[in-house]
Amino acid sequence: MGWLGMAPLIFIFAIFYFLLIMPQQRRQKKWQAMLDQLKTGDKVTTSGGLRGTIMALKDDCLHLRVPPNNIVVEVTKASVLAVTTTEEEVKAK
Repeated sequence: MGWLGMAPLIFIFAIFYFLLIMPQQRRQKKWQAMLDQLKTGDKVTTSGGLRGTIMALKDDCLHLRVPPNNIVVEVTKASVLAVTTTEEEVKAK
């Protein structure tokens, strides 16, 4: 009788796990892998909306050259949302 009362709770937890928790873990692993593969010359977009080219990498930060005046700013790696280097640019290197 105890299991019948717990079955709906277990079912609800399973639904939450497969619909919310598991996809978030996959996204987190994919983002962390992208951060680990950053290299100088990559073009990136930060969470603050800055778009620039990586000039130098440090432990937990990187230096971005931001157009139009080629200003170099230091941002944390965690603020990088996406690498925007195109396939043609990678092949040209």
